[in-house]
Amino acid sequence: MTDRTNGSLRVNGATLHYEVRGQGPLLLLIPGGTGGAASFDGIAADLATEYTVATYDPRGMSRSTLDDPDAEQQVAEHSDDAFRMLELLSPGEPAQVFGASSGAIVALHLLTAHPERIARVVAHEPPAVEVLPDAAEHRALLTRVQDTFRTQGLMPAMAVFSAGLKKDGAAAEPKAELKLPPQAAARAEQTMANLPYFVGRIVPGFMSYAPDIHRLEGLSDRLVLAGGQDSRGELPYRSAAFLAERLGTELQHFPGGHIGLTTHPAESGELLRKVLHTGGPTSLL
Repeated sequence: MTDRTNGSLRVNGATLHYEVRGQGPLLLLIPGGTGGAASFDGIAADLATEYTVATYDPRGMSRSTLDDPDAEQQVAEHSDDAFRMLELLSPGEPAQVFGASSGAIVALHLLTAHPERIARVVAHEPPAVEVLPDAAEHRALLTRVQDTFRTQGLMPAMAVFSAGLKKDGAAAEPKAELKLPPQAAARAEQTMANLPYFVGRIVPGFMSYAPDIHRLEGLSDRLVLAGGQDSRGELPYRSAAFLAERLGTELQHFPGGHIGLTTHPAESGELLRKVLHTGGPTSLL
């Protein structure tokens, strides 16, 4: 088992908890949603046989504390946190970066802000809905989510949010009960503890973010956009697919849905390794 080193990094307005495994070129894993460093436990050890794998709890999540718990959250500040991690762990050397969901939005901003520090970014389903032709509809969704959170509370707001992420016009399909790996199931309590901050601060700050598409066009050779095989048509998948088409690149498909790295860790880790090696879409076949 690969040894893990924990540390803390002081950044503007927060103290970040981070974890490092392995040796080799730096691979920074940026979690999304309510996940923290632990959300990559299923893939980090295997990748650490080849990379120095670093991940962290985003500011305000889990063990990364905010100086001001009520501070508004901005993508640019979270991106600067990721940049500080690169400066700490890979000074002067370009790094590989993987971001999931809201972490993928951070990774996109990091690429445009500090391209000299990035060898490659793999962005899995960034919910950058401002790039979509029907962005106004999704702005209205965000308003409904925040209004519901304020007037009815957390779980009704989550219900509105989840319904808005589903496939366009599709009735909710019955799904088999999702069985999470034991490590992921054990994190459920922390995930729930992070939900109010996620809904109240991350969702409005991140889903209103518009990536610099013109800048990304000039950096597209270092960017792989990805989506889940099982989340085709859902809102974060649509954003990733639209960006890939706009940039003239091929969308990489990972196993599972939006949280495929949690539900299919072995297959996802293997595919991520292949993508990092080839620099573009590939498959497990």
